[in-house]
Amino acid sequence: MKRTTLAVDAIIESEGKIVLVRRGSQPFKGFWAIPGGHVDYMETVEHAAVREAKEETGLDIRLKWLVGVYSDPKRNPDDEHRVAVAFSAEIAGGKLMGGDDAAEAKLFPIGQLSKIELAFDHNKILKDYFKQGPVK
Repeated sequence: MKRTTLAVDAIIESEGKIVLVRRGSQPFKGFWAIPGGHVDYMETVEHAAVREAKEETGLDIRLKWLVGVYSDPKRNPDDEHRVAVAFSAEIAGGKLMGGDDAAEAKLFPIGQLSKIELAFDHNKILKDYFKQGPVK
């Protein structure tokens, strides 16, 4: 029996820029994405978002607000129903660098984001993020 899995995403904003990671594995290998990943057994979504951000970007983050829950069964192309919980976050420390399954991590000016085709439904998640919060 197939089951739904839970994932998290952290939209990290700093000085008018957003952190994205280049995916190092399928699906969407080579595409830019919001840092995130799977929630481990007995882990809170908040802890998972902080952990995944650290693993993929080298950054320590502070979560700010819940952007939304994304549950469209077709949001993941590999026939797995993955629900994502997306958070807004800010940098609390660390050094930006790709790690874990992220081939690269980079800050993108907010004005450039509309020109980038992101993995999964991350363009929609960013659109929702910008509707909710002030850009610094």
